[in-house]
Amino acid sequence: MELFPAIDLRGGTAVRLTQGDFDRQSDYGDPLELARAYVAGGAHWIHVVDLDAARTGVAHERALVREIVGVAATTGAQVQCGGGVRTAEDVAALVAAGVGRVVMGTAALESPELAAECAQRWPDRVAVGLDYVLGADGEPEALGHGWQAGTGRPMKALLDGWADAPIAAVVATAIARDGMLAGPDVEGMRALLSATTLPVVASGGVSALEDLETLAHLSVPSERPGRPARTLAGVIVGKALVEHRFSVAEGVAACATSA
Repeated sequence: MELFPAIDLRGGTAVRLTQGDFDRQSDYGDPLELARAYVAGGAHWIHVVDLDAARTGVAHERALVREIVGVAATTGAQVQCGGGVRTAEDVAALVAAGVGRVVMGTAALESPELAAECAQRWPDRVAVGLDYVLGADGEPEALGHGWQAGTGRPMKALLDGWADAPIAAVVATAIARDGMLAGPDVEGMRALLSATTLPVVASGGVSALEDLETLAHLSVPSERPGRPARTLAGVIVGKALVEHRFSVAEGVAACATSA
């Protein structure tokens, strides 16, 4: 399981939102300094989100994303980037900027076939973002537009539609836990692993090394006889790192226990 240290961008600054609320923002300074610290700590990936683009669909931080890609490249690390990726042209622009994996969120939810088409055009370079809350019926509902609007699409139907596409990963965020340092949604991630054969990257709620170890050892039986159990491909960590709950090196080591 890979550790994905997160850098959320807004106004040229690294920030964190609490539960996706743009009015509950904490600032954490220079994104490039964070990127340098993350790759120096041994991270193989950095997860970057253009927050204003996620809400509006208009790219705000492309130049800064390119700089972060440059920082990551100094150690051979890669950048996974999302926020405002609405069209194939948006994917192409980020791929051209050197982004290793582009996350389609709102566009993938509103037009699942577009996500599949982009994955065919850029195999294993396109991920889909499923940022979810639990509805009144207890079923997960995916939200788009920077977590501001529901889609009404069942997550299982979306996942089934992408089953045969060369999608790099499903990036799943438990919105209610994001920025809360209250622990990850372990059962939600277990259900997601059971619902798809696509790689799953978990996000939301990690506060301690014990959370990473729990996720690293989370598994469900494979649907195919003789195949190893399915485990998480990665975990995104934001607030716990910027608030120094543990170091990147410690996080990488905890994630490696899944091997």
